[in-house]
Amino acid sequence: MKTIVIASHNPVKVQAVLNGFHRMFPEEVFQTVSVDVPSGVSRQPMSDAEMHQGALNRVENARRAMPEADFWAGIEGGTEPINGQLAAFAWIVVHSPTLRGESRSGLFFLPSTVSELVQQGKELGEADDIIFERSNSKQQNGAIGILTGDVLDRTALYEHAVILALVPFKNANLYTGE
Repeated sequence: MKTIVIASHNPVKVQAVLNGFHRMFPEEVFQTVSVDVPSGVSRQPMSDAEMHQGALNRVENARRAMPEADFWAGIEGGTEPINGQLAAFAWIVVHSPTLRGESRSGLFFLPSTVSELVQQGKELGEADDIIFERSNSKQQNGAIGILTGDVLDRTALYEHAVILALVPFKNANLYTGE
């Protein structure tokens, strides 16, 4: 059994990582351990670079917390202004002792009512809860689930990016030069 340390207690992120690993490596058995580690970035990242750095920091802090694991995974979601609108997406970073994979989720644009609250300093999940009269949506279907009527939820959005981050692990001989 291989251990994946996930740099979050958020059940959405844990499930997305586990789903991605199961889909890429169906013959393997995995156990997950969640650790609460700092991202080293703001509570609501507001740029692609900040989200990427947050995911990298989470993975590194998870590695320090549990160095004996087989894999470490970090997800950092946030927003970035693009062409006058606020886009939401996430970076995913996966490490093993010998490889690193990275990917970014798909992005979508937020409604102006949500965007305004985020730009005023609210976290996206908090803004969603206010606008859509929800509670703790970031640990459930998230903004994407609310806006698509659960055609796509936050777990599925992140799961695809986890799968893409695992490409080097699925093809290790091509990524390590062996």
